[in-house]
Amino acid sequence: MYIVEAGRPRPLGATPDANGINFSIFSEHATNIELLLFEKSNDTIPIQTILLDQLKNRTFHFWHVYVRELKAGAHYAYRIFGAAQTEITGDRFNFNKVLIDPYCRGITTDLWQRGDAIGEADNVETSLRSTVVDISNYDWEGDQCLNKPMSETIIYEMHVGGFTRSPSSHSAHPGSFAALIEKIPYLQELGITAVELMPVFAFDPTSVSRTNPLTGERLSNYWGYDPICHFAPHPGYCIDAEGLNHINEFRDMVKALHKAGIEVILDVVFNHTGEGDENEPTISFKGIDNRIYYFLDPHDKRTYLNYSGCGNTFNCNHPIVAKLITECLVFWVKEMHVDGFRFDEGSILSRGVDGKPMEYAPVLWTIELSDILADTKIIAEPWDAAGLYQVGNFPGYRWAVWNGQYRDTIRSFVKGDSGIVGAVASRIAGSQDIFSEPGQRPINGINFVTCHDGFTLNDLVSYNDKHNEMNGENNRDGLNYNSSWNHGVEGETQNADIQQLRSRQIKNFLTILLISQGVPMLLAGDEVRRTQQGNNNAYCQDNEITWFNWELLEENAELLQFFKRMIAFRKQYSSVRRERFFSGITDRHGKKDIEWHGCQLGNPGWDDPASRVLAFTIWAGEETHDIHVMMNMDFARLEFEIPLAGKEKAWKRVIDTALASPNDIVQQEQAPYTIENKYGLEPHSIVVLVSAKRPSTYQDR
Repeated sequence: MYIVEAGRPRPLGATPDANGINFSIFSEHATNIELLLFEKSNDTIPIQTILLDQLKNRTFHFWHVYVRELKAGAHYAYRIFGAAQTEITGDRFNFNKVLIDPYCRGITTDLWQRGDAIGEADNVETSLRSTVVDISNYDWEGDQCLNKPMSETIIYEMHVGGFTRSPSSHSAHPGSFAALIEKIPYLQELGITAVELMPVFAFDPTSVSRTNPLTGERLSNYWGYDPICHFAPHPGYCIDAEGLNHINEFRDMVKALHKAGIEVILDVVFNHTGEGDENEPTISFKGIDNRIYYFLDPHDKRTYLNYSGCGNTFNCNHPIVAKLITECLVFWVKEMHVDGFRFDEGSILSRGVDGKPMEYAPVLWTIELSDILADTKIIAEPWDAAGLYQVGNFPGYRWAVWNGQYRDTIRSFVKGDSGIVGAVASRIAGSQDIFSEPGQRPINGINFVTCHDGFTLNDLVSYNDKHNEMNGENNRDGLNYNSSWNHGVEGETQNADIQQLRSRQIKNFLTILLISQGVPMLLAGDEVRRTQQGNNNAYCQDNEITWFNWELLEENAELLQFFKRMIAFRKQYSSVRRERFFSGITDRHGKKDIEWHGCQLGNPGWDDPASRVLAFTIWAGEETHDIHVMMNMDFARLEFEIPLAGKEKAWKRVIDTALASPNDIVQQEQAPYTIENKYGLEPHSIVVLVSAKRPSTYQDR
């Protein structure tokens, strides 16, 4: 038996030192707490059960104990006593439910049976275990967060497991952090500057209980947007089964990505947890202090307010919950060297303890103003499932947000919708009409056409309708309207003309995205036409539908080359990634920083309901390259006028998405000069010209 001492209330979690381990957990309304110690993660009987004394082991609402001689690597859990007055107070204390520590750095799932965590029966034999992890001994080899400017950032959203889980990856440990390290050379060659990893906090893959009606296979929680522990890496992405090395496996990945010059942004979920609604399991927060951690329906405290659309809603601005969120972020920055965070349904973090939106939400402003997080990229999904929509008015100054209006407008334009060129111009110019608050800049907007939630880029040009039958929800799930266009055939086709047009449209989407002011985000696999077979809500598909197929690199090598060169183009020309909005002020040469056109110069057709074309010129100044862009999303070939480049300059055509590879995009040095004062654009195509020094042989028009 281990010697037990009073312990200390801070820090929360299990903290090892040279002589033992201090345990601390918060519960305001518990009456007693037991700490269960297990020698192995799959032991069903504790080696010691420690009852925390109300007088000796409680400071205010922090319960704590110090276990002398206990070492890191121990496995533990809690039982918590309290009044189960669910209807009156909302408390859900149940001594029969074994709970994990919200602050633990590792969990193990050897025994886990989700169904046994529901109901009243004891689940010690099938519960999760927390693991005591010593995080102090790791050689970072001098690694630091990279702190790349937002204006230079190109984000690549990816799923850790799906990136290498396919047999085509030939990874030694497919689906793991270690396997991602193997693919870093590919990411370097592609040219992205940051990976945005879909949730890596520990989650329960078994939370989806349905089967695929077409194959009979069990579906799973693949995306991971249901965290059960915010401080522990997901065990399914780790090699070590005992949870002792999970932290370091993640650190190894971060360190390797940083050596390659690639930042790590985590998609974090603080709006709800994997405990679901009143009919779902008790894993942690429900049994620790339900009415503290969750929004409860004031008219029926047995049920949860569901602003998240996922069964429950985290009470983010309660001081204890806000403490957990901010300490979690600090942990992942200080101890794990993470460069940034994307907050899933971030608008929920603006809701006060009464559920109403707050202008000065404590948790958001603490994140905004934290000195520790000052150089950390913070990105919000600025909406929630209850109708709160905050694109352009998300609380705070430096928050970047997913610009859903950018996605919708650019999709409609490339598809061929008419009469929206004014909105298209606003999106390309950085959405100043949206980010209009004083001090806001183009980098407040994350521009994207596709993301994990919805069609892939290939499917956006291949399907008119969603095809989610394999999700087992009778195709009711997922968005019904995607502003997509199949170009004549639903799904795969052998028609060469349709295939060519689809490929051109993919290049059009990418070109617009990477010449737009703001921060671009790409979806992993779009560069090689990864398909989900028309599934626009593949959250439960841990299989070939969602996995990155590495054979596509060869199959779609020409498109991959276009992506690489287009990313390089954005890096080369600073005028497409400005720190500030265009001013519209005329310079001494009589030119504005940006001028808008249609097929005719100076005539963009803002009020033309039939227009499907837009052109613009970015006059970058004498010392840099001007850029002229012409976009024809009409169904006919059209002639576009070209402005004079200036006395000492001439235009070179670097991009024409209608041309076959490799002429569709070339480096400026190899690009041909454009001598004529007009250029004929094929239907659904984009041409980009870049100014260069006029050669001696150049003839005026």
